[in-house]
Amino acid sequence: MRTATVERKTRETEIAVSLDLDGTGEADIDTGIGFLDHMLEAFARHSMIDLKVRAQGDLHIDFHHTTEDTGIVIGQAVKKALGDFAGITRFGAAAIPMDEAFSRVAIDVSGRPYLVWKVDFSRPKIGEMDTELFKEWFQAFAQNCGICLHIENLYGENNHHIVETCFKGTARALRQAITPDERLEGGVASTKGVLGEED
Repeated sequence: MRTATVERKTRETEIAVSLDLDGTGEADIDTGIGFLDHMLEAFARHSMIDLKVRAQGDLHIDFHHTTEDTGIVIGQAVKKALGDFAGITRFGAAAIPMDEAFSRVAIDVSGRPYLVWKVDFSRPKIGEMDTELFKEWFQAFAQNCGICLHIENLYGENNHHIVETCFKGTARALRQAITPDERLEGGVASTKGVLGEED
């Protein structure tokens, strides 16, 4: 069973995440940030990861700590559930349209974290959420999951649509990358014979 539970408590946030990589996309999300909940529900559905998130944070200050720390803990939980990455396809990619917006995402589940973020917004907020916080979530997720993640929005006008294509694209690419490849026979998709090395 590729499952994991991770809890993280700081002076700023208290977050608990449980997930099943081989689920059906069921989501039970409560971060206290409505738009982030909406994006994480889409992430669960399109990755087919069963995801439960409970977060309490210093929302009276702003949404930064809760957003970033949620990315940290979900990333840690995915990495924990993957173990040594043995047998997974490793690479995944998705091209996601949503009305006028179009984004593409590529993932390498390599153990070497990196984020390339080529996404711009025309508004500082979506609802009550600062648009600059979306990069913080993906950075935290990639770093703690141990994945190389490239996200590029090619075009779009509606900021809601733009960010939603980013979450759905990441979910779809991750779903592909973590799918077991029976031909690997438990090995890893690397000429080194191991994933997670720095070079």
